[in-house]
Amino acid sequence: MTEEQEVFLKHIQKQGLKRTAQRDLILDVFLRTEEHLSSEDLYRLVQKEDPSIGHTTVYRTLKLLTDAGLAREVRFGDGRAHYEHNYKHQHHDHMICSECGKVLEFFSAELEAIQDAMAARHRFEITQHLLRIIGICAECRRARKEKSKLEPPVKLTVASGRMKG
Repeated sequence: MTEEQEVFLKHIQKQGLKRTAQRDLILDVFLRTEEHLSSEDLYRLVQKEDPSIGHTTVYRTLKLLTDAGLAREVRFGDGRAHYEHNYKHQHHDHMICSECGKVLEFFSAELEAIQDAMAARHRFEITQHLLRIIGICAECRRARKEKSKLEPPVKLTVASGRMKG
């Protein structure tokens, strides 16, 4: 049994719940996937391995994974909750492409130091922080540039004349 499985088992037992094959499979699929998953994404992956598992079971298990500290909910501004690994994973922040939705993870010691300095200056205790930077990724910028090269320039003509009043 992996450490994550042990953490999950202890958590569900504390909640008065039982270990089931469905919960085990959902945990396994989540741990095998390094992407940011919505509950719908995880449901689709689980369905490939066991079509009898319903979306509600996946959603509830994802909530248990979050409560157990194995998953963390993140929001990227698309109106959906996404989940990523949380247990023994280094803190990181996100850059999100507003065109294609790509999510880039990054860590900056400099940003962490600035945030700690701001908190100290204001005598504020940080319990967690989430930084998301919205912009346009290199691939989408390159595609925009290529598209603009292919499109003929628009010619504007100005008609002269007077308005009658």
